[in-house]
Amino acid sequence: MKIAVLGLGFMGSTHLKALQALPDVEIAAVCSATPSKLTGDLSGVQGNIGGPGERYDFSRIKTSADPEPILADPEIDAVDICLPTDMHAAVAIEALRAGKHVLVEKPIALDGDAADRVLREADRAGKILMAAQVLRFMPPYVGLRGAMAGGALGLMRSALFRRRCAAPFWSSWLADPSRSGGGVFDLLIHDIDMTIHLFGLPESVEASGYENLPRGMDIIHAELFYADGGSAVITGGWHHPKSYPFSMEYTVVCDGGTVDFSSDGGPATLYRADGEVEKLNLPDVDGYAAEVKYFVECCREGVQPSICPPRESADAVKLARLILEARNSNGERLLCNFLTLSKSA
Repeated sequence: MKIAVLGLGFMGSTHLKALQALPDVEIAAVCSATPSKLTGDLSGVQGNIGGPGERYDFSRIKTSADPEPILADPEIDAVDICLPTDMHAAVAIEALRAGKHVLVEKPIALDGDAADRVLREADRAGKILMAAQVLRFMPPYVGLRGAMAGGALGLMRSALFRRRCAAPFWSSWLADPSRSGGGVFDLLIHDIDMTIHLFGLPESVEASGYENLPRGMDIIHAELFYADGGSAVITGGWHHPKSYPFSMEYTVVCDGGTVDFSSDGGPATLYRADGEVEKLNLPDVDGYAAEVKYFVECCREGVQPSICPPRESADAVKLARLILEARNSNGERLLCNFLTLSKSA
């Protein structure tokens, strides 16, 4: 299977490393607007987790500063889109029209209409489409899903998902909300997607927060209200540039117990209602590697991704937009009136 990686920033280099480890996968081409990266020198790549980038040998693969020649190459089976966020939807549509399977970094688009267009194009093309919502493959969150599977813990009564980091400084486009969506789309889209994955779509949302991107601040505190009475809080964002450390955590309270995790040292643990304490059985995998491997398996088997279905990725975009609208609405509770649109799109 021949795959092209479009974009060689932090996520592109992360996906590139994961793809190289897969048997019977050939990285056939790479794309970057930065000439030095096309030489294979990704040592200057930075992100909010992990170490610096690496050096690769691109001498035997096709390189391009533009996606067009790569998308036109009939030998390439799939593309892994890690370009700036505002390019995701348009390039994904173009790739699908060119007959490629598509893995596109989160979020799948910056607005719901664009996300729906990508999904419709995938249906028409009959190709595999998956958004790289990596949290669905991260061990602590896989463990949470497993603990709640089949209603084993009963109804969710309260949930908290928090994710924080320094404002990204390594790419100027990230500070432009028209290109990145700001901290909500770049960072908290993970937790928005996870609430959809675990609990479905809420009935309504409220949100507060503060945005000052020139100072590196984009903070939100959102509450999602569900029909059965449960609620989920999503909070965090960008906290000033450079020095603030990355962290993620969750606490999910159900009738049968509470599941808790913190990247600062609290392992994923189930505290059962009867007083028993149980460390969750977590897969020993790297989430990014598992995500990329799963996409390749879906392509080979011709099966649409059930772990990370694109409809839920599109709904995550719509819910993120609604949360941002709520933050700007002075505490007003907003209905999730896009539900019927999602079902009919």
